[in-house]
Parts: sequence; C-alpha cells; structure tokens
Amino acid sequence: MSVHHTAIVDAQARLGASVRVGPYTVIGAEVEIGEETEVGAHAVVEGPTRIGRRNRIFPFASIGLIPQDLKFRGERSEVIIGDDNRIREFVTIHRGTTGGGALTRLGNQNLVMAYAHIAHDCLIGDHCILGNAATLAGHVIIEDWAVIGAFCGIHQFCRIGRHAFIGGYTVITQDVLPFSRTVQERETRVYGVNVIGLRRRGFTRERIERIHQAFRLLTQSGLNTSQALEQMRQSLNQDEDVAALVRFIETSERGVIK
Repeated sequence: MSVHHTAIVDAQARLGASVRVGPYTVIGAEVEIGEETEVGAHAVVEGPTRIGRRNRIFPFASIGLIPQDLKFRGERSEVIIGDDNRIREFVTIHRGTTGGGALTRLGNQNLVMAYAHIAHDCLIGDHCILGNAATLAGHVIIEDWAVIGAFCGIHQFCRIGRHAFIGGYTVITQDVLPFSRTVQERETRVYGVNVIGLRRRGFTRERIERIHQAFRLLTQSGLNTSQALEQMRQSLNQDEDVAALVRFIETSERGVIK
C-alpha cells in the first residue's frame, strides 16, 4: 500500500494492499477500496462506500458524502462502485436515501468525466460515459453502454435505455429510448437509431435494421404508441432487441421521448 504521508485515512477504512492514495486525500470510516485502485490528490471518500478493483479516482473527486436531499435525516446509506472505472476531477457521487433504496451504484468500466454529478439513489450500469458536467438528479437509472453528453441535465426518476446517446446540453425530463440518438434543439426529440454507437459495439447490419424498423413504426408511421407496439410485437416479436425496446416503453412511468 502506498499512502502519501499527508493523506488522512481513518483507522476503520479497509484498503487493499496495492491501493495508492495521493497527497492530502481524506478517506473516512467504513470505506473499502479494492486492489490496484488509485485515489488521487485532494480527493475525499466518506463511508459507507465500497469501491472495487483497478479504479482510478482523479484529484478533487468527492465520493460518498451525504445527499443534497432535504428529506435526508442521517439514515444509513451507501455508495457501491465496481471495477475499472475512471472518475475524473471534481466528480461528485452522493450516497443514497431511504426513499430510494439507500444505494447509489456505479457499475464497471465507466468513464465519468470532470465535474459530472451523480446524485442520491442513481443506478448506473456498465460501459457508460458521462460527459463533462453531466448532472444526474436523484433516482436516475442509466442502462449499459449509454453515453450522456457534456452539460446534460437528467431529471429525477428518468431512465436512460441501453446503447442510447444523448447529445450535449440536452435536458431530459422523460425516459430515453434504448438504442436512440436524442438531442435537444428547440425541443427534445429522437433523431433516429444510435447507429455509430451500435456498430462500434459489434451490432450486425441486420440487427441494426430490425431496430430501425421498430423505430420507424414508433416515430414515423403515424400510429400512436399502443398501435406501434402492437405492430412491433406482430412483425418483430422474435427479435431480442425489439423485445427489450417494447418492455422499456411498457414499463415507463414518465412516458418516453419520441
């Protein structure tokens, strides 16, 4: 273990043998940090917080502090971070609340860029990218492989579907469809399938075309959402991606952006 002599590490913290802690960093009680994780200078990690292996936490990041929720009354809650994440400068990740399951979670192999904010009770999957100063309000769910552009604001309780791409400066107040490109100009709307992102992740041309067919039914056919879903079930009901899209829409509580 390499802990700089100016760092303050609570006696109750549990650090793996290969963890590195930079100058002036503060690590509180009930913090667990896995092997090969590096915590940069001036970072603050409070507990209860569990951080996995091979993460890199850059200077001035703040993890595990109490949420910015006026209903919070000091109840026990935690942050759980997986493996192989990069958490850049001045990122803030807050603990959960009783009303949201008492957990804020970041999965594996995510990139959280400088100044991004992950509020209480957010659940983020794997392989996601949060651009600079992206802001997640409480209770936001982000599924695997989603990309959130710089300076985006995500409203409380919204869901971002897997493989979705949200353009910079977009304000999200409803659920964002899986596989979509969503950009705010005069109003927030879907601009088609996130083709470039899907190709990068190995989706075949045929697989992308079936998603295209589903989106055309949903956004260009003139059908209402219920009618489009019925058409998707009839014509594309054997497709796993389309089935996931249908489930996402059917379980939306805030409505979806079209």
